[in-house]
Amino acid sequence: MPRSGAEARRRLREAALELYRERGFDQTTAAEIAARAGVNERTFFRHFPDKREVLFDGEADLRAALARAVTEAPAELTPFEVLLRAFRESARNLEKTHPYSAPRWEVIAATPALRERELAKHVLLTETVAEALRHRGVGDGVADLAARTGWATYQHAVQAWIGDATRSLDAHLLQAFDDLRALSAN
Repeated sequence: MPRSGAEARRRLREAALELYRERGFDQTTAAEIAARAGVNERTFFRHFPDKREVLFDGEADLRAALARAVTEAPAELTPFEVLLRAFRESARNLEKTHPYSAPRWEVIAATPALRERELAKHVLLTETVAEALRHRGVGDGVADLAARTGWATYQHAVQAWIGDATRSLDAHLLQAFDDLRALSAN
């Protein structure tokens, strides 16, 4: 039995991912996840409201980190540079979890209910980034466009990294933002 809440959350995340890959999301119950993790079902629901959320653990922390990175970026940076800097900071944390990230994306891609949840989370993330840009004095329309474009570019880089981990996520992210810059220059 895990002694700490953080350890229980980690074990629940890993157990859920294993079971989703083995059986599929729809065929897996929260009770089965809890049993695989060595905890009871009540412990599962103490940490996660439902079996979808176990794959999105840390999303609120990501939103807060991105907002903080945008807000604290040097004033002389353009919105494009602010976003690149913020997403690079976020990428450092994601890179540490590559063995979990790649299979997680596969499970989400194969499961309509999880894709829907992922899209809802993306909306919250882009709204958070747009709001942080507005606090920096960026106008509403440009802040929204920059946040959506920046997030799409980040997601593109993450997908490229999952497909090719021989290069760092940071390298894929720099490439994606360079490609975006070149695309918009034409």
